Amino acid sequence: MVQQESERRALSCIIDRHGRDTNRLLSILRDVQSEFGHVSGFARHTIAEQMGLDETRIRGVVEFYSFLSSRPTGKFDVRISDSITDHMAGSREIAELLRRKLDVGLGETRNDGRVGVTLTSCTGMCDQGPAALVNGHAITRLSAARIDLIAKLIEDDVALDAWPAELFAVEDNIRLKDMLLGTPVQPGASLDRALALDRKLISTEIELSQLRGRGGAGFNTAAKWRYCAQSSEESVGYPTGRLDPYVVCNADEGEPGTFKDRVLLQTYSDQVFEGMTVCAYLIGAKQGFVYLRGEYLYLHSRLEGVLAERRRRGLLGKNILGRKGFDFDIEIRQGAGAYICGEESALIESLEGKRGVPRNRPPYPVTHGYLGKPTVVNNVETFFAAAAIALHGGEWFAAVGTEKSKGTKLLSVCGDCARPGIYEYPFGVTIARILEDCGAKSTLGIQIGGPSGTFISDKEFDRKLAYEDLATGGSFIVFDRTRDVVEIARNFTHFFAHESCGFCTPCRVGTALLKNLLDKIGDGHGAAGDLAELSRLGRFVRSASHCGLGQTAANPILNTLERYPEIYQARLKTIDFEPGFDLDGALAVARRLADRDDANAHLSQS
Repeated sequence: MVQQESERRALSCIIDRHGRDTNRLLSILRDVQSEFGHVSGFARHTIAEQMGLDETRIRGVVEFYSFLSSRPTGKFDVRISDSITDHMAGSREIAELLRRKLDVGLGETRNDGRVGVTLTSCTGMCDQGPAALVNGHAITRLSAARIDLIAKLIEDDVALDAWPAELFAVEDNIRLKDMLLGTPVQPGASLDRALALDRKLISTEIELSQLRGRGGAGFNTAAKWRYCAQSSEESVGYPTGRLDPYVVCNADEGEPGTFKDRVLLQTYSDQVFEGMTVCAYLIGAKQGFVYLRGEYLYLHSRLEGVLAERRRRGLLGKNILGRKGFDFDIEIRQGAGAYICGEESALIESLEGKRGVPRNRPPYPVTHGYLGKPTVVNNVETFFAAAAIALHGGEWFAAVGTEKSKGTKLLSVCGDCARPGIYEYPFGVTIARILEDCGAKSTLGIQIGGPSGTFISDKEFDRKLAYEDLATGGSFIVFDRTRDVVEIARNFTHFFAHESCGFCTPCRVGTALLKNLLDKIGDGHGAAGDLAELSRLGRFVRSASHCGLGQTAANPILNTLERYPEIYQARLKTIDFEPGFDLDGALAVARRLADRDDANAHLSQS
């Protein structure tokens, strides 16, 4: 009873800290998870009671996000990255080594409650893996020596903030700079120019640049901002008054192989915030949000420091740079481990303290976004580029690139190459040039745009990076000839099945069926009919899924099937058909319960 009262007081403090705002429910639950190691039934009941919410909503949010748990995760919650580049660097061996040293099962919490070890999706550290998160904080370049040290620190119960700082070092690895990375905008410079001109002229500069969204979809940025401003202006006569628009920076780069936004936020965050503020000036927004992916917890306090300095210098807050009525501020909201929240409408749902389930569209966020108000949602790199355009002009930016792809693109290059890291290229660069620059040898193929993008073979290296040819949000994973195409597709398919939000049946069930079928083929039990079914099912998932992420979930299978049919054929058995599951094995539990193992208790699938 005393313990419950103490927990109730602590929960009340957390709720009060967030202003009892139901839109901040995810932030409240993150703090509860951090404080208690899980979100207990008592915590859910107390939060529901104090915030006037249905407890089922809170349970639904907890169950949706992988960084929240209704069961204790241990004082030290260790999550080893399970992305394909971490696999290639030996993450599974690292996980097994740590598990054995700590005497804990993978995916379990040790009986004494000291530690839990599990696998997690990509941590955004693909250029310096294997990586892990310990209580949400990133540790890179894991090795046997580092595992020995981590295990000792945990067994000695050393507080995380007393661990050696070098364990938490995250490098930028910027390998090639061009017009954006090479000439960063000084704080306030873009705003000075924007205020010296009028809104119409700055809007024209953004339009002249032909900047397209850098998150992968490639929608025209000027058009998005204009639609949002118009939606807000047209709402003046509403009964509730003018619908003030919002600016949202999508920093939830969950696509495996992508880490450029991490680097921009780590080293160029001032310019990202400047771009958001220019956008706010043009559309009339007073509030902005950075939706920071849960894996980037280490950046949170650093970004708060940059925001505080911008407020001190008059670059955020009331009457920015002395312009009366130009009021705008930015708040950071942290995600909690859900790939789907990279989709803009799912991100908005998450910002509102809900499960990150994609909305039906139309209406689109530019008219009905956060809290039903006009909202601009753009990627980190888009705001970074917009700040430079506001300063240097649209023609400066549009002078490089291709006809339909202006400016430069940041690439996160990783995998089988000598120099993984960040590369900035003008659009139109060939794949061969990128491979040469990053030191890739004997390359089998490349996954461009992450698992949801395109896998190209070694016969396509003359293709170009551009919306006219190979569009990408920034992920560029290199695979050499030691890699197995089927296993690559298998890893990506497992990722999609795990990360499906579960909203629509084609994605929820389809990705699970694709995973099971590919596992059957990968394990050597597939037949010719299974390849036909894999292709048919993949096309169905692509055409019938609710959102863009579900529609691309079958891409790894369909791309590799098209380019490497002989590799899939070689994995098949010579029989016409074999069941996709072991029926007799599925009855093993029933035999144990019945205490039978005679011939009549077994089934044959022949």
